[in-house]
Amino acid sequence: MNHSKPLLSAVGEILQTALISLAIFLFVYVFIVQPHRIKGESMDPNFADGELVLTEKVSYYFGDVKRGDVVVFKAPNRNVDYIKRIIGLPGETIKIEDGVVFVNDQRIEEPYETQQTQGSGSLKLPDGEYFVLGDNRGSSSDSRSFGSIKRNSIKGRAWLIYFPIIKTAKSQGARIISRVHYSISNSLDNGRSRLDIAFGHD
Repeated sequence: MNHSKPLLSAVGEILQTALISLAIFLFVYVFIVQPHRIKGESMDPNFADGELVLTEKVSYYFGDVKRGDVVVFKAPNRNVDYIKRIIGLPGETIKIEDGVVFVNDQRIEEPYETQQTQGSGSLKLPDGEYFVLGDNRGSSSDSRSFGSIKRNSIKGRAWLIYFPIIKTAKSQGARIISRVHYSISNSLDNGRSRLDIAFGHD
C-alpha cells in the first residue's frame, strides 16, 4: 500500500495554508495595521513606556492627517519610529511663546494632561509637512528640535493600545485612542510656505 501520496498531499495542503496565512499577514502588516511598542516618556501620562499600540494605516489612504491625531512616523535622520501628536498642519504658522502653543495666532487649548511647552519661536509649515509635539513636553524630542515632518514619513495613526489589557499603576490598560478635537479648523492652506524663525530650546 502506497502511503506517500496521502502524505505528500497533506504536506502540500499545510504549505499552501502556511503561504496563504503569510500572505494575509503581510498584507495586513503592510497596508492595514502595524504593531509598535511605546518607548520612553515623551507621551506621558497619556501613553506609557512599554505599552503596545496598533497603528492603523487605512484612514490616511482616504483622508487627511488631522490635528490631534497621535501618529507613528520615521524620525528625521534616524532609523527609528517616533510617536507624537499632530499640532500643526501644512500652511499653518505655529508659534510657541511663554509656554503656550499658537496656531495661526490662535491659542490652542489642549484638553489632555500635558506640561508647559518649553522653547520659543515661529514656524510656517511648508506644503506636505506637519508640526508634532509629545504630550510630555519636558521629555520629548519633537518638532521643536528636529523641525516639521513630511507626510511620507508618517506610517499611520495610533489606534488601539492592546497591551497591557488590564489597568496598572503605569498603564491605563487596553483602549481605543480617540482623536482630540480643537477649536481650530483642520482646513489646509495650499499657499506657498516658508520658514520664519527656527525653534530652539531655552
